[in-house]
Amino acid sequence: MPKCGTIYILASRRNGTLYVGVTSDLPKRIWMHKHNLIDGFTKEHSVHRLVYVEEHDDIRDAITRERQLKKWNRAWKIRLIEEANPGWRDLYDLLDLGR
Repeated sequence: MPKCGTIYILASRRNGTLYVGVTSDLPKRIWMHKHNLIDGFTKEHSVHRLVYVEEHDDIRDAITRERQLKKWNRAWKIRLIEEANPGWRDLYDLLDLGR
C-alpha cells in the first residue's frame, strides 16, 4: 500500500515569504522547521508558520502536486492560503501530535 503524503505551505508572516514542501510525517517535519533543524531556505528566511495543508492518499500524488504548486506564481499561492486559512493562523497547533 502506498504511503500517504501531505503538501504544506509555510510563511514567515501574513503575505510574507512562502515555502512549499511535501512530507509523509507532517507534525515531525514542521517541528523540525520550527526548531531550525532543516538547513536551507526556511532556516535562512525564518519561514516557520504552517498556513496551508493538503493531504493525499499516495505520496507520489503529493510529490506531483508539490511540483505543481512550486511553479505557481505568488498571487495564486496567496489565494490558495486565504481560501483555506483567511487569518493566516499557524496550523501547527491544530495538528495531532500524539500527545
